[in-house]
Amino acid sequence: MGPEDRPVVRARVLIRPKSGILDPQGIAVQRALPALGFTGVSNVHVGRLVELDVEDPAQLDDMCRRLLANPLIEDYEIVAS
Repeated sequence: MGPEDRPVVRARVLIRPKSGILDPQGIAVQRALPALGFTGVSNVHVGRLVELDVEDPAQLDDMCRRLLANPLIEDYEIVAS
């Protein structure tokens, strides 16, 4: 079996600020929504989504801790399918 024949897993990593960490983008969005007529919105946080295909999903946690997220100020959630 060659490298092109190895099964890959599509993983999604959702990265967002930890609770208690200042989120200027979230604050800006929360303040802008009422100006656009949207009400009843609170606790807005802006994060990022990283999608990647991996051959070994066991490496995902290490990838997140070492590169994809800053574990001091960010939490991450891995969803592999």
